[in-house]
Amino acid sequence: MLRVTLAVTTALVILGCSPKPAETTSAPTPDTAAVTSAKEKMPSFNVPVHYSKLDNGLRVVISPDDTAPIAAVGVYYNIGFRIEPKDRTGFAHLFEHMMFQGSENLGKMEFINLVQSNGGVLNGSTRFDFTNYFEIVPAHKVETMLWAEADRMKGLAITQENLTNQQGVVKNEVKVNVLNQPYGGFPWLDMPQYAFNNWYNAHNFYGDLADLDAATLEDVQAFFDMYYAPNNAVVVVVGDVDVEKTEAMIKQYFGPLPASNLAAQPDLTELRQEQEKRFNKFDKLAPKPALAFAYKMPPRNTPEYYAMGIIDQLLVQGDDSLLHQELVKERQYTGDVNGGINYLLGNMFNYNGPMLWMSSFTHDEQHSEADLTAAIDSVIAQLAEQPIAQKDIDRALVKLRSSLYDNIDSFYGFGKLDLLASFALFDDDPARINELETNFNAVTPELIKATVKEYLRPGNRTILTLTPGEAPGETTAESPADASKGEAQ
Repeated sequence: MLRVTLAVTTALVILGCSPKPAETTSAPTPDTAAVTSAKEKMPSFNVPVHYSKLDNGLRVVISPDDTAPIAAVGVYYNIGFRIEPKDRTGFAHLFEHMMFQGSENLGKMEFINLVQSNGGVLNGSTRFDFTNYFEIVPAHKVETMLWAEADRMKGLAITQENLTNQQGVVKNEVKVNVLNQPYGGFPWLDMPQYAFNNWYNAHNFYGDLADLDAATLEDVQAFFDMYYAPNNAVVVVVGDVDVEKTEAMIKQYFGPLPASNLAAQPDLTELRQEQEKRFNKFDKLAPKPALAFAYKMPPRNTPEYYAMGIIDQLLVQGDDSLLHQELVKERQYTGDVNGGINYLLGNMFNYNGPMLWMSSFTHDEQHSEADLTAAIDSVIAQLAEQPIAQKDIDRALVKLRSSLYDNIDSFYGFGKLDLLASFALFDDDPARINELETNFNAVTPELIKATVKEYLRPGNRTILTLTPGEAPGETTAESPADASKGEAQ
């Protein structure tokens, strides 16, 4: 995806516009005494949320914060790679690039130059369920950014030259960032294709290069007219701003834009998985074998969903996590274990639809798949068979709360902006950001045990192993879809 790195006086480094966002560091392991009665000792935060809608359907969220004289402006469109057309895989990602090719009043690259010349940084990305664009600027430049975002929502410079150019850019990005990298799509790009059955959840999100080549100007215009409309978007402003003045600016620039006739949302339903799936893929660039495993998540906003947030902390987040203790410290199968919900494509809050809880690690060749999975099963069995102590839940809550606070405060307001935009798009309720702690605090030991038994059972699991070297009879892959194919075991 488009990568934009702009220098500013505070020496910010922008997140790369890639389906793999910058990884966050794990919160330090809390002391046992520090987490005693954690729920009573740790106060809840309260993010100011001003939510409204324009007549054309545009959702507007403003969250004032005068900590520093800066502001983050974000526009999120409710179109991600999950629901792109079946014969146009990779189209959502392609369109992210097209949005920087010029609009009615800004020529090619002028949007980027406008942000840079005003001391700001910007980026965009394509995720499961949204495509986003954001700028972080001095607070007095918010109006300029709102005007520029409205200008490209109003209309793009959709020309054959721009389309052909960006088709080439996207194909080159796929080859450089995925096909020619060790573990290039493992497991974040690969695993959904194996674990899910519904095409919308399971297709290669980078797209088939043949589909990208087949895109026409008519296809691009139709996609823009359908999805890049105010009634399919949310505008969020976070930072040192006045609510009434900012809302008036948004009405001025976005209010005249017409709504579109949105297509019906596809059915993303995944049936209950009853049998474990096992696959292997070959990677001629990988120096060591690797193993990844994933379980389908509970539906968003259910009690079990919040329980999985705590289970994630217990199992894989931090050096005190159960999987790290077992696989790294006790058995020395690997040097590190990573994982999470919406792993490497976001967090447990910024998606809408079926999702995976996933973990992965590399290992030496002498460790068999059977040994590795037996060790994983022994850890999960601890949560399924033995009542978990409240002090362990409290410790996980402290880690989770620390991670949540870091997320909200990250990158000069962008972390907060991202959550507000996601909750506005998917729940019509950005104020849900202030209910998260209450929902996590409601999780009981009994709920954790029940959630583990239902969602971390072997029948709900997909295991993907990676073997260094070329597959028998393999030829050079022509697309990321070819590169991510594996063999059922």
